[in-house]
Amino acid sequence: MTRSEGRYGGPEEQAVLLVAGLADLAVSALGSAAGTVRGLLRRSDTAELAAEAERDLRARGRLVLDRYAAVPPAHLEVLARHATARRAAGDG
Repeated sequence: MTRSEGRYGGPEEQAVLLVAGLADLAVSALGSAAGTVRGLLRRSDTAELAAEAERDLRARGRLVLDRYAAVPPAHLEVLARHATARRAAGDG
């Protein structure tokens, strides 16, 4: 263990270090994103890029809602349908 690791040994200190690291990462990511946005604003096809990004976001949103918001059929309802189908087929 190095000397700097020994200075921050308690759980409170570890939490502070974790939060500080996350904050630094967020600031770094925001700076990078700001540079990317500035570069995009200089492009001549900005309106087309924005429309394409909007379409992509809608498609992603649709996929997320389809994945997580779809309510599966009730278990007893599924069993009742199977029993009805078996009786209709003459198996039951």
